[in-house]
Amino acid sequence: MKYKPFLLLLIFASQIAFAQFERVEPPFWWKDMQMSQIQLMIYGKNIANYQLEIPNVQNIQIEKTENKNYLFVTVETKNLNQDSFIIRLKKGRKTIDSYTYELKERRPGSATRKGFDASDAIYLLMPDRFANGDPGNDSHPEMAEKADRSYHGGRHGGDIQGIINNLDYIENLGMTAIWSTPMLADNDDKYSYHTYAQSDVYRIDPRYGTNALYRKLGAELHKRDMKLIMDYVTNHWGITHWMIQDLPTYDWIHQFPGYANSNYRMTTQYDPNFSERDKKYCEDGWFVSTMPDLNQRHPLVLQYLIQNAIWWIEYADLDGFRVDTYSYNDKEAIAKWTAAIMQEYPNFNIVGEVWLHDQAQIAYWQKDSKIGALQNYNSHCPAVMDFTLHDAIMEVFHEEKATWTEGLIKVYENMVNDFLYPDTNQLLIFAENHDTPRINQLYPDIADYKLIMTLLATHRGIPQLYYGSAIGMQGKKEVGDGDIRRDFPGGWDGDTQNAFDPIERTAKQKEYFEHTATLFQWRKNQKVIHSGKTKQFIPENNVFVYFRYHKEDVVMVVINNNIEDQEIDLRRFREILPTQANALEVISGQNTLLEDSIAISAKSSKIFQFKNQ
Repeated sequence: MKYKPFLLLLIFASQIAFAQFERVEPPFWWKDMQMSQIQLMIYGKNIANYQLEIPNVQNIQIEKTENKNYLFVTVETKNLNQDSFIIRLKKGRKTIDSYTYELKERRPGSATRKGFDASDAIYLLMPDRFANGDPGNDSHPEMAEKADRSYHGGRHGGDIQGIINNLDYIENLGMTAIWSTPMLADNDDKYSYHTYAQSDVYRIDPRYGTNALYRKLGAELHKRDMKLIMDYVTNHWGITHWMIQDLPTYDWIHQFPGYANSNYRMTTQYDPNFSERDKKYCEDGWFVSTMPDLNQRHPLVLQYLIQNAIWWIEYADLDGFRVDTYSYNDKEAIAKWTAAIMQEYPNFNIVGEVWLHDQAQIAYWQKDSKIGALQNYNSHCPAVMDFTLHDAIMEVFHEEKATWTEGLIKVYENMVNDFLYPDTNQLLIFAENHDTPRINQLYPDIADYKLIMTLLATHRGIPQLYYGSAIGMQGKKEVGDGDIRRDFPGGWDGDTQNAFDPIERTAKQKEYFEHTATLFQWRKNQKVIHSGKTKQFIPENNVFVYFRYHKEDVVMVVINNNIEDQEIDLRRFREILPTQANALEVISGQNTLLEDSIAISAKSSKIFQFKNQ
């Protein structure tokens, strides 16, 4: 068959039109990184049918997959003494398209950045429900779901600018770090406000703002000596993720074939008697049908996730990760992911969400765990979440008449098992989060809230508070997740009350806020709380007494969960409490002489601080 000249020209032109760089990820990198050998994911229509050329760069490795729209190109940047290099797409001698790949200068001290630790208090917020600083981005033409504040499961319009506008509130509360639920793009057609079903992991969701604005949030926090923690998702992406829509390889995600849900039985990860089928459905099953499960065993997937995480740390100047559904990942792969990040940033911190109800099982996932070592496993994850303490908090303050197994003994027994953890200072302690019941709904009496805050402010570990609780916000889990994720009052133009402004707070909101701020402003500078040892005494009459101490200071915490006033015989604590101690009672600010006994009112707490003798 003979083609006329204009048809040949048309065919060639159409090939050129489709042969271009649509995406290069990571979009740029940095000089002087430990990870100097980078894997570039290059995407474009039929791009694998063309030649790739990177002039003046040696030892390039090109890997093709069954999908011709992808090339994976490994480049060594260590000895490149240049600010950029050119990537060319060629057909024969003709250059079809080119991409200038930048190698940026790192921030001084970037590699040795210090992550969050037990000296911090973390404020967890959901950006869509916190504050709307820019109503102009509530909806976006590229994103499917539009703002609808009347729908509890819809997008309400909160954004990064809203967080920046209200940093004074968070700082005044005594918080030193922000953990925001994810902000990367989520293009699901509904319920996208939680942003755990991500559609582009190199882009901030435009309804929250831009990449540059997210970086500004980190900079604004650092000006206040505060920290930014990103909620990172390694286990799954959203069904609308652009790569899920055009898979690089069939096994980029777990397929059965197609969809199968996780059985959520994380215990299969270390059960010595496990069923292979059960373990597979835990690790490989999808979290939900809209969240395809990533195959971290695939080397291309794992490297992509490692580089993406490091890219965000370097780009946004992050201080930590909270990793969603940490224990649902392939455990060997997530250990490699974690180790690679900690190798790049040795003083960084990562806390894994390990939602289990047994201390030994949670401890398995902490770095250097002796329990994990029984199976030759080390997650390399410095911190884990203390879900068993959370479980206790959800119950004990309703158990006002203590029994052998009920009441504050549950908190005591939780700390009895601290020997299981390699580092109890690296436990994230919390009463609630965005997935759990609201404590002010569970305990509507502010007296219980105050007891919980005393516990979190003085316990070992890293305390985390949930947005809105410090003004008494409630929400019913049984109504739906949207109700425990209500809008913060005053975050939107037209709200009838602005609880960010102390002048507009109700008397009850002020009482919540001031108690919380008193505790956590005090905690900021207390090394005895951050790194001191703990000595606890068995609760009596539902009164729990424990001490935090080191060479200089001693803190005595008394929590009375009894509905009656109690007289505490101090002679019981003589092994750590002197016969006389001039103490500051932190909550009231009053000086107190501790001698033989103290009185404590029903459902109240006291914190006594004095010098070690």
